[in-house]
Amino acid sequence: MSKPFMFEKPIGMRDTLPELYETKKQIREQLELEMEGWGYQTIETPTLEYYETVGVASAILDQQLFKLLDQQGNTLVLRPDMTAPIARLVASSLKGAEYPIRLAYQSHVYRAQQHEGGKPAEFEQVGVELIGDGTVSADGEVIALMVASLKRAGLSNFKIAIGHVGYVNALLLDVVGNEDRADALRRYLYEKNYVGFREHVKNLPLSSIDKGRLLGLLKLRGGKDALQKASKLVQTEQGEVALAELNQLWEVLESYGIDEYVKFDLNLVLHMSYYTGTVFEGYGGDRLGVPLCSGGRYDELLEKFNRPAQATGFGVRLDLLVEAIGKTVERREKTCIIFSKDHRQEAIALATDKRANGEVVVLQDLAGISDVDRMSEQYSDVIYCIGKTKKGGE
Repeated sequence: MSKPFMFEKPIGMRDTLPELYETKKQIREQLELEMEGWGYQTIETPTLEYYETVGVASAILDQQLFKLLDQQGNTLVLRPDMTAPIARLVASSLKGAEYPIRLAYQSHVYRAQQHEGGKPAEFEQVGVELIGDGTVSADGEVIALMVASLKRAGLSNFKIAIGHVGYVNALLLDVVGNEDRADALRRYLYEKNYVGFREHVKNLPLSSIDKGRLLGLLKLRGGKDALQKASKLVQTEQGEVALAELNQLWEVLESYGIDEYVKFDLNLVLHMSYYTGTVFEGYGGDRLGVPLCSGGRYDELLEKFNRPAQATGFGVRLDLLVEAIGKTVERREKTCIIFSKDHRQEAIALATDKRANGEVVVLQDLAGISDVDRMSEQYSDVIYCIGKTKKGGE
């Protein structure tokens, strides 16, 4: 292994410069305000968790976990997602709290990437978890909150695709007969490799009718009419239950008045294995080819922490949301007070008054400047405390 260059960063890690940081900060604040307005309380969890608890429960591939050992020899992981840590927290620190529990978070998560992956290994998520409510109303609430949050952050052109794990599983298992064959098809759907899915189906030892049912899954996109088409493909109770839930969900979303932002996508499969029901992901305009937010129902994860509860939630990738919005925030005007040694106290007093009025003020000793004119160009206003006062570089 060669020694890293002095300016190299670990694979997938990025620096955030001031302009981008300020943009992310302001967008994050808008997301948090919206979530608080819906009654979600913000929490924080540790960056490090035990591998045997949160690491195993997270459903992130083992090779994507950042692992290290503590002094007692326990294997730790950098948190790879937020849902599993929050499940641990609800089963421990909040074990006395009554359900339902509404929690919000903004945290960095870590997933190791391959050299050729080009994906970030560290990114910030902002999201919510609604724990202890198994109703369709809860699913509708988190989807409506996600829509409201994206709009408040400044994203206007986006769509939310909604699917159901139960429907996909029911159809695949009914047609191919066992979990291994169904899992091979699910992999194509997760990767959105629809060409590969079609080719795989064509090579399966199935009747033309069953092949048609599988290929018909790829066409189940759109409004409520997509559910009617879906009902013609499924022949099991599990599939019918899933479609009934989605029909109820559509009514909830119509009540929120957000049906223009949502569509059904019955072949939607997310990478988290703990999802058990409704799942969804959001796409922002024409700028991104990947989802910037996702979520769904996970009714079995809390059992792993000995406090069973039905739950649903979502997470927004802050970096992708910033990219989708496509503009930086307006930079606040800054005043620079340049002072000489004899006028330091005067300059500090002036800066203190201006900051008390909400202004951004930089204090700069004249002795530390090599080019006063070039320094002045960086600020909207320059005040000299060097025996005489100038403004605006006059």
